Amino acid sequence: MSTHEPADLILSGGKIITADARFSIAESVAIRAGRFIAVGEAAMVERHRAPHTQSIALNGRAVLPGLIDGHAHMDREGLKSVFPSLAGCRSIAEIQARIAELARDKAPGEWIVTMPIGEPPFYFDLPDSLAEGRWPTRQELDDAAPNNPVYIRAIWGYWRHSQPLVSIANSRALRLAGVTRETAPPHPSVTIEKDAAGEPNGVFVERGFVPLVELSLFHMAPGFTIAQRMAALPRSTAYYHAFGTTSVYEAHGVSSELLAAYRQVHAAGKLTMRSHLAFSPDWRGMEGVPMERLIGGWAHQLAGAGLGDDMLRLSGIITEIGRTPDNAIRAQAAPYTGWAGFNYDMGLERERAKEMLIACARNGIRAIGIWPNMLDLFAEVNEVAPIRDLRWVLGHIAVLTREQVSQIRDLGLVVSTHTNRYIYKEGHLLQERNGLPDEDAISPLRWLEEAGVTTALATDNVPVSMFYPMWQAVSRMSMVTQQMVGERQAISRESAIRAATNAGAYLTMAEKDKGAIEVGKLADLAVLTADPLTVELPALKDVAAKLTMVGGKVVHEGRSGA
Repeated sequence: MSTHEPADLILSGGKIITADARFSIAESVAIRAGRFIAVGEAAMVERHRAPHTQSIALNGRAVLPGLIDGHAHMDREGLKSVFPSLAGCRSIAEIQARIAELARDKAPGEWIVTMPIGEPPFYFDLPDSLAEGRWPTRQELDDAAPNNPVYIRAIWGYWRHSQPLVSIANSRALRLAGVTRETAPPHPSVTIEKDAAGEPNGVFVERGFVPLVELSLFHMAPGFTIAQRMAALPRSTAYYHAFGTTSVYEAHGVSSELLAAYRQVHAAGKLTMRSHLAFSPDWRGMEGVPMERLIGGWAHQLAGAGLGDDMLRLSGIITEIGRTPDNAIRAQAAPYTGWAGFNYDMGLERERAKEMLIACARNGIRAIGIWPNMLDLFAEVNEVAPIRDLRWVLGHIAVLTREQVSQIRDLGLVVSTHTNRYIYKEGHLLQERNGLPDEDAISPLRWLEEAGVTTALATDNVPVSMFYPMWQAVSRMSMVTQQMVGERQAISRESAIRAATNAGAYLTMAEKDKGAIEVGKLADLAVLTADPLTVELPALKDVAAKLTMVGGKVVHEGRSGA
């Protein structure tokens, strides 16, 4: 009689890149009760086969541990299908036809709200890509839907990382919003365009990355409901699973409405993505309350790894320095947060932020900052209350000097990157923009690696595949120039894989349970369409998952032969 623990499932005959301490390559794995019980050569793993054991033949395919997105904004992906798309419209006439089609299914007076004009996910080259080379006007939208208010939303500016943002309303929508020729813009960054007669032409132009008009002037137009956020989450997870992602960290924090959606989806047994969320505070009305009292009251749920289970966890708190007038306007829409999913009023004046962070350090609460000015503040806090062992997070790394890298190491910070922006889209601009002597300080992944800083890769939802940041970390390729940015900061494919697995596990305080294919760890893995260690470098970004498993259960299965 065999004494080997019987397996529920055996996957065999592949190139299993374990990402363990030795970066071992295995042939087979056995899974029982959602965890790996054997990893290695086929003959050894086969000892765990029992009459009930199921099998998956890998047919030589590469396998990675489930990928961990260090700054995902996962919820947004499913939301992109809530409002009708205008993708494929190449002219104002085609936009009118799409709006008219939507109007046929609407009662008179019912709102028609759409996604932005342009092609997702980036919405580049507008309005030049329209045949007319301009935006439609309110009158043109009136012709398409004379009996309905129409509002075409602006993009979430971080999809494209360029300005301006443009939204468009027809005459009925303008009347409901109370917008006339006398209406002042809600903020200096907003322009209400006028026609030759001085009347609003329906076009609103914003010089910023976060939409403001829809949260202020058009706050009465339909937005995302909690029910829609709940329905969107499983769609979001499906998109991310299709590229092998099995865990996300939401470092930018979540608002109460998004947290409610996560909790209800999890309670219904429909959350298949391991989701580690940070808390996004709304400080309005708490200006005079001592921070020690506030933070001390939150410590029981936010300290350490926080509250939750293997699938849904809340811990830590994000803040930023400063409270801006435009965010104050956006925050008036609370508890609704639009695309953000985090509170717009999370910022604090510097001394108040320092008081809050000291209280976090004293109560064992992880703090998260995503802008460069947080590093010096973290260092000041550390002089009052040590943070070395709390795994505080510095995210969205753009430019770091060698001295800052050393400071990050000494503070014990965990770093999450934004290579989609700071290498691929904007990397070619950062040397001149920051007055750098060379490009070495741009997303300096090699310096961080050499310093021993735990650095996690992330997508920021633009696009959702973790193979893009892996490719960017290795290739350092600029989308604009097709040249390398900071060539000396390129890391190896092995290092990039570790940054998408091991580092993500450490970031989510779960390195004992995930991040590698090892005995005892959660059985999260992805069977891939190509080998990330050997595929031609330009094709690394195009790798996807043929099969994705979370806890030994299939959560994504691609088409046969994919």
